[in-house]
Amino acid sequence: MSEIPEKPLVIAISSRALFDLAESHRIYSQEGVDAYCRYQIKHENEILKPGVAFPTAKKFLSLNQARKSQQPPWVEIVLISRNSADTGLRIFNSIEHYGLNISRAAFTSGETPYKYVTPFGGDLFLSFDPEDVSQALLNGHAAATILPSQAREGPDDLLRIAFDGDSVLFSDDADKLYRKEGIDEFAEHEKKNADDPLLGGPFKSFLATLHRIQKERTDKPIRTALVTSRSAPAHERVIKTLRAWDIRIDESFFLGGMKKGEFLKCFGADIYFDDHLPHCNTARQYVTTGHVPVEPSPD
Repeated sequence: MSEIPEKPLVIAISSRALFDLAESHRIYSQEGVDAYCRYQIKHENEILKPGVAFPTAKKFLSLNQARKSQQPPWVEIVLISRNSADTGLRIFNSIEHYGLNISRAAFTSGETPYKYVTPFGGDLFLSFDPEDVSQALLNGHAAATILPSQAREGPDDLLRIAFDGDSVLFSDDADKLYRKEGIDEFAEHEKKNADDPLLGGPFKSFLATLHRIQKERTDKPIRTALVTSRSAPAHERVIKTLRAWDIRIDESFFLGGMKKGEFLKCFGADIYFDDHLPHCNTARQYVTTGHVPVEPSPD
């Protein structure tokens, strides 16, 4: 077994997710593009404050500290921004200031940037723009809208990532049944089909790549968690699905509808992904949260 994955885990991130651009965005929204450009150029030597996803990005990049010389990184972060290269200079100055090893970028001058996730080989796209995120999901990428959250450094050097189950790690088939038939029919259906693995959702491939790095690294720098509203007897199908995928989840929480925030805080999640906004709104009071805007498929 090689010491590193054949391909780095590639995370595409928007400038607003990485840095606090609230004032810049206010000027853009209220005064227009020209005023925004003048503002960014005037302040290009002023370092931006970290944004909501900054601590998570920093944790991802820290995985590369154990790499040997001349070896490709475990993780690569690329910047995908609606800025122009001219106004983006302030962003790169801030990247250099914080010592972030980010060297690749796409500046689209206002055009939607999600389409560049594919040529960069992105495994995950994080943005403040729900429309860009939705388009990335439709094109087969794991993607999430970063919400204003209680961002903080994790309790230790481990990268801790938590996922919801249905419509995130798994397809939305079971979730559709729950919405249509109710909890009792859902539980009975999942019990009857416990040996039939669930189909993969938008984050299956991303989780598989994380698991591959976990297996390659003897120091186990990543810890994952499943935090789902499912409860017994619907838990069995989830466990057997992950077994069929040959993917290990380090911690699993079957909460039966309980609020997830306190559990995510105890787990120490650096980021949490969920498709339901009510769950996200609870979670973001405690941890960095990404909303996965999965549209229910038609029946």
